[in-house]
Amino acid sequence: MLQLRSMLVTADNAGAKKVMMIGLPGKGNRRYAYIGDIINITVKNAVPYAQVKKSEILRAVVVRTRKEKRREDGSYIRFDDNACVILLDKNSKDPKGTRIFGPIAKEIKDLGFAKIASLAEEIY
Repeated sequence: MLQLRSMLVTADNAGAKKVMMIGLPGKGNRRYAYIGDIINITVKNAVPYAQVKKSEILRAVVVRTRKEKRREDGSYIRFDDNACVILLDKNSKDPKGTRIFGPIAKEIKDLGFAKIASLAEEIY
């Protein structure tokens, strides 16, 4: 459960390390973002000479949250951190990076982010 100004780590190698959520596009006045939601982010800390630069505004998909999510079978999934994967462009579901680090939720694959799921180390 992320809200405006929530700090996230990036789970890919696009070059950003820390990002901040600045919006939830297309969702009206909804306050919180959950696993699988596309959010607007700004880069707060980046690797030098990488694809993304500091203070750049991008779109990303949330792949891990500390707040637990209830699944259809009654189980819950919870992670140690809040993380996102930077998307290639505004209308794409493909990642900008070429590697995905750490686990991701299986809801990501179910929502149509197949490329992110295939690059992930592990899916829970």
